[in-house]
Amino acid sequence: MHKATFGAGCFWGVEAAFRQVQGVTATQVGYAGGTLPNPTYQDVCAGRTGHAEVVEVEYDSSEVSYEELLEVFWENHDPTTLNRQGPDVGTQYRSAIFFHTPEQEAAARASKERLENSGPYRRPIVTEITAASEFYRAEEYHQQYLEKRGLAHCNI
Repeated sequence: MHKATFGAGCFWGVEAAFRQVQGVTATQVGYAGGTLPNPTYQDVCAGRTGHAEVVEVEYDSSEVSYEELLEVFWENHDPTTLNRQGPDVGTQYRSAIFFHTPEQEAAARASKERLENSGPYRRPIVTEITAASEFYRAEEYHQQYLEKRGLAHCNI
């Protein structure tokens, strides 16, 4: 199994999108990219920890490629809005790819460049691409939040 980590706004909807992908074997939501050890949801929402809300995706590369996961990432948020997705505002909602290997970094950068050059957006893509840091699992009530409530997606 391989691991991929993405931040694309509120992690509830992002997790739901990745859980629909064949070859994704597990997901968990949490926090990455910040400085405070073991942050809570309240810590992250206060906007002073530097963490992003992220989804950690485990996948079987014989069924789904990292490049296909990148497509899901790009399709499920607006990568041109700095620190914002819909009504959610703050650095914790930033667009971010946290790579785990040099191959993932290269694929993420190439994917971003292709998207920029293909011209679907009027504004520049602001997605940060950075090495994966410590992942902190979010509180249990956030895990598969939408699924537990019988919802398919967030209403933004």
